[in-house]
This record gives sequence, structure tokens and C-alpha cells, in this order.
Amino acid sequence: MQLPIVVSAILPLIVVPQSGTLPGVLVGVITWLVFLIDLVVHLRLTRGYLRTGLGSFDLIVVLLTSPWYLLPGASAGALVNVLRLARLARLLIATRGVRRLLARLGRVAIVAVLVVVVGSAVAYGAEHPTNPGFATFGDALWWGIVTLTTVGYGDIVPKTSAGRWAGVAIMITGISVLGLLAGSLASFFRLGDQPGEPARDAMPETPASAPPDVADLTAEIALLRTAVARLTERLDRSET
Repeated sequence: MQLPIVVSAILPLIVVPQSGTLPGVLVGVITWLVFLIDLVVHLRLTRGYLRTGLGSFDLIVVLLTSPWYLLPGASAGALVNVLRLARLARLLIATRGVRRLLARLGRVAIVAVLVVVVGSAVAYGAEHPTNPGFATFGDALWWGIVTLTTVGYGDIVPKTSAGRWAGVAIMITGISVLGLLAGSLASFFRLGDQPGEPARDAMPETPASAPPDVADLTAEIALLRTAVARLTERLDRSET
């Protein structure tokens, strides 16, 4: 049901059901039926599903995104589309790959935000008296975000030593964050998996608090186990 739910959450944003046209009405009804079928399947497979937080959330989404706008005099606003997207967000967060991606980027994102805020505040305090580019703290925060992403528009440039050192700290943080983000996204989309290698989801998971070297060692052990199993199978075949 993942693919139908993703399509049902995004398609109404392209073909608006509230437009009153026949394609819009069909899209609205069919996409709502997808959410309804998903809820019914969960009710059949999971005992007491409505008593859980996810079950209650799914029920609310199905009720509020119903095609009430087909009734005379009824209308639906942007809340319906927001609820569809919220259902999509819950589906994505429930998958293992997204959870692992968020867990990997969670602490790094917090550190990056702190560095940007503190660095922008330091630059604002040093540049504001003499640099018109840092007229407000919002300007300094904009400069910090642009510097973190290594875009470098050049519209705001620090001139004092303190402001430049704050920029250096933000640049280094940005390079580290972008490198980790690229590696995490590659792992999420399995771009680093080679043909014949076992999927990373099949490898034993390590605790979130485990050091990186322990996680790498666990992955290597899993690959060695797979190789030994394949070699043993080939030896058994050759003996027979």
C-alpha cells in the first residue's frame, strides 16, 4: 500500500478535487478510497488498531478527507491536503530507511543549527556597528544559512576578524554536514550497494549509541558470514 498511498497524497495537489471538474472529483474519491482501504486492512490485521495512536490518526484522516465537498453547499479548504500530506509523512517515518536516516542526521542537524545561530549572533554583534549588510539579526541569520550550505551568494560579507572566524566555523560545519548528508542519502537509496552484496537492511542492526567503528565492524562480519556461507555451499556441491 505504500505506493498507492504516496500517489494518493500527492495527486490531489496536482488535480484539485475541489475544482468541481470530473477529473478532480474522480481523483478525490479514488484517493480517499485508497486511505479507506488501508485503514480497513489495518483493522482486519491488527487487533485494537483504533486504540493506538496511529490508528486514531488514520481514522481522523479518513473522516476529514472524505469527499464532503460533493454535498450541496459544502466546501473543503487547504486542511484536507495538509492531512493527506500528514498521512504521507507518517507512512515515510514508519519505514526503516527513513527512521535510520533521521536517527543518523538528528544530532548532526542539532549541532548545525546551534553553530549557525551562535555564529550568526557573533557575526551580528561584531559586524552590525560598521557593516550595513548586518543591519538586523535576520540578515546575519540569512548569511549564516547561506554560508552553511556553501552557496556563497556574496550579498553579505563580514569585514571584521570575529565575523570572518564565525564564517569559518560555519563553513567547516557545512562541509561536514553536506558530506554526512550525501552519504546518508546514498545509503537510504542504496546507491552504494554493489551487485551480489547483501542488502544493508539484512545486516544486523547495532544500537544507536554504538561508535562508528563498531557499526563498521558489524557490517564487515555480516559480509564475511555471507561469503563463508556461499563458499561452504560451493564446496558441498563440488563434493557431491
